[in-house]
Amino acid sequence: MSYSDIFLKDILTRTRVIAVVGISTNPVRPSHYVSRFLHHRGYRIIPVNPAHVGQTIFGEEFRAGLSEIDAPVDMVDIFRRHDAVPSVVGAALSHLPQLRTIWMQLGVAHAEAAAKAEGKGVDVVQDRCTKIEYERLLGAAVPLAEVTGG
Repeated sequence: MSYSDIFLKDILTRTRVIAVVGISTNPVRPSHYVSRFLHHRGYRIIPVNPAHVGQTIFGEEFRAGLSEIDAPVDMVDIFRRHDAVPSVVGAALSHLPQLRTIWMQLGVAHAEAAAKAEGKGVDVVQDRCTKIEYERLLGAAVPLAEVTGG
């Protein structure tokens, strides 16, 4: 799984809304701090985790699943185990008509699910961290809101 910097940078610059599947409310979990990082860089983060329905994070209410999202989504960022990926990708392809990217975090890859998404014209990134790639390709400047806690 080799991706060009141009491909990754294009995804990160065209994306505005990210549905994060498996996001945690625990600030030490990678799904939380990666999402916080992205939120502070201007992305709208839509949290998807049935364990936290009724709560909010980054100004958004948790959704139990992708089918509960009624806004256009550019990217689905997956923080789930390998065996959960096919159902996440299937739901994304079924319920998010404007989806442009499926991103699987470090340690997460699923060739069949990736091929299915690519067959529908959706870009796929596997086994990469959005935060790491953002910092590497777009810089890691910390916005004032993050420094001040805003």
